[in-house]
Amino acid sequence: MKKIMILGASVLQLPAIEKAKAMGLEVIAVDMNPEAIGFNVPEVTREVISTIDTPAVLEAARKHRIDGIMTLASDMPIQTVAVVSKELGLVGVSEDTALKATNKAYMRDALKEANVPIPLYYRVQGIQAFKDAVDRIQSAGYKCIVKPADNSGSRGVDLLDDNVDLDRAYDYTRQYSRSGEVVVEEFMEGPEVSVETIAVNGVVHVIQITDKVTTGAPYFVEMGHSQPSQLDADTQTRIKQVAIAANKAIGIVNGPSHTEIKVTKDGPKIVELGARLGGDCITTHLVPLSTGVDMVKACIEIALGIEPKIIPKWNKGSAIRYINAPSGIVTAIRGVEEAKEVPGVNVITIVHGIGAHINDIKSSIDRAGFVISNGDSSLIALESAGKAIDLIKYIY
Repeated sequence: MKKIMILGASVLQLPAIEKAKAMGLEVIAVDMNPEAIGFNVPEVTREVISTIDTPAVLEAARKHRIDGIMTLASDMPIQTVAVVSKELGLVGVSEDTALKATNKAYMRDALKEANVPIPLYYRVQGIQAFKDAVDRIQSAGYKCIVKPADNSGSRGVDLLDDNVDLDRAYDYTRQYSRSGEVVVEEFMEGPEVSVETIAVNGVVHVIQITDKVTTGAPYFVEMGHSQPSQLDADTQTRIKQVAIAANKAIGIVNGPSHTEIKVTKDGPKIVELGARLGGDCITTHLVPLSTGVDMVKACIEIALGIEPKIIPKWNKGSAIRYINAPSGIVTAIRGVEEAKEVPGVNVITIVHGIGAHINDIKSSIDRAGFVISNGDSSLIALESAGKAIDLIKYIY
């Protein structure tokens, strides 16, 4: 029986753990949280280790004599995957690619060098360099958005308005940067999409383009996704070309990527990309519902050195909408059973339930729950999800 090590055992990685077990594989799950939900899957071997503790993960991988290693929807373990796969001669991204895929500053540099369309940007450390970068971008006629160089999930992202306190803005973003580096860049305006791809032996296969809804300024937390994209065919063609070029620029040869793109007045430009499957249930739920392609299975196969078959089976619609509940302490939630009866609704998940303190949405961890739906088109799927969301009421 082949052994696959999966970095992360939270709800994000649970679909990979369950899929690997269904494929008849021996699963070694790694997570620093001993209560992680993935550890509850029957016959899973537990390793209570931080997924970014590379030496400890490598030691465990050697101990178990694994045949493959992967993570599903998290950026943080990618560099660990790269080191372990290199040391054990397994399929995985290189350490150089892992760095470019997880550090926004290095990512921007690689994309710029390959002439992939990106926003005007500056890598900075220190308040004076930060202020100088903001001034240069504003002098060029753009609004500024700032991000920690090495975090994810919208943590530390901030759009600067005209009256912003720059010291406060720098301190807010800087606290989320592990390295201390901050990226200051042109704020791109236009529709935002993500592109779900799998590379096999250097050929990048575009599986789906996902339309996205965010909270907007200043934090831009993702609150909904739908497939397939409703953008026109020519724009989608250009989006695919940019996504493929970005994958090649950072060196993804075998494995997935989740590439976020803004369609600006100058054409599609890269927001960022990850050398992993898309989170927010995009690749675990939406892609199978809209295309019939099992991207999780394909990524497990790639990690084991097996060439996957990537053949879309249909063209339907799917959507996820997140619950934007007011802040406060939850005493009751009503309407969930009624919402489940809405035609097209597949999944309703309450993330922050009774007794939880819900915060205003500043990052993805603040979202109260979500609804997943499907239909003959993305519009129909979105309509179903919206009806279900409207029925769910939080009581405080």
